[in-house]
Amino acid sequence: MQIDRPALVCITRAIGCAAMSAYFIVVPARAEEIKAGDLVITQAWSRATPGGAKIGGAFLTIENKGSAPDRLIGGSGDISPRVEVHEMAMNNGVMTMRPLDKGLVIEPGKTVKLAPGGYHLMMFDLKEPLKQGDKVPITLEFEKAGKVKLWFDVQGVGAPGPAGTGNSGGMDMKNMDMKKVDMKKMPDHSGMKM
Repeated sequence: MQIDRPALVCITRAIGCAAMSAYFIVVPARAEEIKAGDLVITQAWSRATPGGAKIGGAFLTIENKGSAPDRLIGGSGDISPRVEVHEMAMNNGVMTMRPLDKGLVIEPGKTVKLAPGGYHLMMFDLKEPLKQGDKVPITLEFEKAGKVKLWFDVQGVGAPGPAGTGNSGGMDMKNMDMKKVDMKKMPDHSGMKM
């Protein structure tokens, strides 16, 4: 049996396309799971920021599969020289936000979700706005796992969670009385321009 050259090229291209399609269906473009020591980090994402904003938030999930606690201390990146761990909470009907100066402990066998309205990362002194669709590299520092470079997928300005996961599981703010939110007790984020 003899196959002419154009038919062979067409068959070869079809096989190549099928192989590439299968590869992209099975393997995501960027790994969504990062292992660092006993930690497994997933769903790293951020929200787009308006032009001129000097701060931004970032979120992720950290699972500790080890037998000892670890601690997320902070981080940095090309786009933000200083990344801090913060917590938002309702205290006596008042929304507060504060940095966790000693970091965030991830207990053994537990999973901690950093999400809007709860624990989150604050990126300070942004060198440029975060744009939807970008992937932002940030290196986080853990007490035991050390430095871990992650890529945060930038979602839309008001995104509730990472793409494809539905709700982020953060604080439910639907029934919150915003008249009771004392903005004077919030940390100074004067660099944020909206």
